[in-house]
Amino acid sequence: MPFFRRSETAAHDDARTGRLLDGLESAYAARTGDPVNGGDLTPFEETVLFAVAGDPTQQYPPAGHTYPKRG
Repeated sequence: MPFFRRSETAAHDDARTGRLLDGLESAYAARTGDPVNGGDLTPFEETVLFAVAGDPTQQYPPAGHTYPKRG
């Protein structure tokens, strides 16, 4: 049994992103009754969405960052 973690691939990342977005859509639909336009997002839903898809109103990476850029 190996004691190391396998490297994550782009396919793993894409699959996780898809699952998060599907879960967000399901939770939103359950809360509002409409999977697309049932009202505003809750702060938690916004956090999940922006963490997965990014916030187009915010610069990424933020100024002064010390971590690698995406892509």
